[in-house]
Amino acid sequence: MNLNQITVPSLDLTKSIPFYETLGLKLIVKSLPHYARFECPDGDSTFSLHQTEELPKGEGIYVYFECKNLDEQVEILKQKGIQFDLEPTDQKWLWREARLKDLDGNQLILFHGGENRLNPPWRIDN
Repeated sequence: MNLNQITVPSLDLTKSIPFYETLGLKLIVKSLPHYARFECPDGDSTFSLHQTEELPKGEGIYVYFECKNLDEQVEILKQKGIQFDLEPTDQKWLWREARLKDLDGNQLILFHGGENRLNPPWRIDN
């Protein structure tokens, strides 16, 4: 089994699509006003948006995008006008993360986990 796609809700895809294109995702399906799908720049996974009348309550959705050169990527995005809630920071779980929200409040985490993404020191071996 392989995770192929994540879909998040959006109130207005005409505003959300340019935001995700600025992040570096490539638009491959545009079925307005209800749906859009993007190809991630690395790997073969996809990310999509679906139009909704109401956003989820509570903390909402967290989506992690892995970046090899996290600090450099964050600087490039800041120059394009993207605002971050957390600058690149080393976390106790051994990942470096930067956090931001999309236009609908979905939590996006750009991170670099390196070897610790799949093989942290506390990994369970079955």
